[in-house]
Amino acid sequence: MEHERKSNSNVVYNCYYHLVWVPKYRRKVLVDPYDTRLKEIVRESIERWGQACIELEVMPDHVHLLVSCDPQFGIHRLVRLVKGASSHQMREEFPELKKRLPSLWNNSYYVGTTGGVTLEVIKRYVEGQKGR
Repeated sequence: MEHERKSNSNVVYNCYYHLVWVPKYRRKVLVDPYDTRLKEIVRESIERWGQACIELEVMPDHVHLLVSCDPQFGIHRLVRLVKGASSHQMREEFPELKKRLPSLWNNSYYVGTTGGVTLEVIKRYVEGQKGR
């Protein structure tokens, strides 16, 4: 995957995030046909907010997402919007989900940044700037 730089009016960035979140009580409810529809909803939601879905996989009890997100938009905001929109739409389209879960998603999520170099390489680079 090529990491391209993106920009908005005042920031040039290259930010990719790996996200994982789970249904309430980690119930294994994300199976066919829910998984297929959830993928569509998540992709549409990310695009609606002007961010980029790189990869998405739905497992029966969790969702993996690789996304590029403008740092001024905020990954926390994108997660909140995607989880909120997908929960609302899925429970509206599939009322049986309301019977099984009080809300579709658990409140928490995992987020990790991706990058081509290690933390140690960046640390040495920053430390070396003073000597220039």
